[in-house]
Amino acid sequence: MVVSIVIVCMNNLKNLYLCLDSIKKNTNVDYEVFVVAYLFSKENLQKAKSDYDWVNFIESDEIRGFSENNNLALRQAKGEYCFVVNDDTEMRMPVIDQLVETIKRLPEDVAIVSPKLINPDGSSQVCGRAYLDWWINMRSDWGFKDKQNIAKYCNKQGVFQSYNIVGAAFLIKTELFRKIGWFDETYFFCPEDIAVSDTLNRLGYKCYVNADVEIIHYEGMSGKSLSMVQTATRPAHAKGGVIFYSHGNRFLFYFLSVYYFVHFSLRFIYHRIKGLLKERPNVDYILSIGDMNVCRTILTKKTPKEIFIECYNKLKK
Repeated sequence: MVVSIVIVCMNNLKNLYLCLDSIKKNTNVDYEVFVVAYLFSKENLQKAKSDYDWVNFIESDEIRGFSENNNLALRQAKGEYCFVVNDDTEMRMPVIDQLVETIKRLPEDVAIVSPKLINPDGSSQVCGRAYLDWWINMRSDWGFKDKQNIAKYCNKQGVFQSYNIVGAAFLIKTELFRKIGWFDETYFFCPEDIAVSDTLNRLGYKCYVNADVEIIHYEGMSGKSLSMVQTATRPAHAKGGVIFYSHGNRFLFYFLSVYYFVHFSLRFIYHRIKGLLKERPNVDYILSIGDMNVCRTILTKKTPKEIFIECYNKLKK
């Protein structure tokens, strides 16, 4: 087995079918496919199993984050490589075949090769990801970009070294992924993908991008659309960021927690004012609730998953 393909899908057959059809059409290496059917209805699960009998479906019927859901499948992977890909993607070229060829040509210390993510109109979405730490992240909150860092790791041509990955699509050596314990389940919703590449870099491995290999990522087109679920993912994301960027430093953990509290308090005021001006009331209302939830939970001892469940359950009331 050359590649184990892992897809997490949250009860969305439209996304899943397009993704699976494109894999079948464009992949020639020996592969297996795992689909983690996250909170699927019985009807959709039965239909998907019937329509794609060559796919291994894993039922996930309780609240789990991106890391936990992927790990359900990754622990069963038999391939030399794992290809983790979002269900809202489509291949129009032999993406997996070309990434396998690429990683085999590169030095032994290369752990990951990613494709270039593009929008449906063909424009570039993500091509490489720069190094991140708490200071760089904090500066970016206020609009300051680390141009030298970005130029070093992003938006080059051909095959080049990046630093971090985007979890939407990447090929990784299974042995190394297993060595670091798969995705870190501490993170419920981000930055588990950055944590993987950061860990590998710290262990002396490298991440590369092949900019000639492109995969369509539809979320990039609809990323501006919001739902109330994001009022639960936003605080879980923020808590995950504090955990990741502090790297076990207790002082930095508390400093970043306070910083996030202040930062999102200001964001809350900003979005509430914009909402009153009625430029985009629905969007600003959702954003303000997410900001408020960050402020309400960031100074607690709750985990990202506990924070998500608490905020998500409030939506049901």
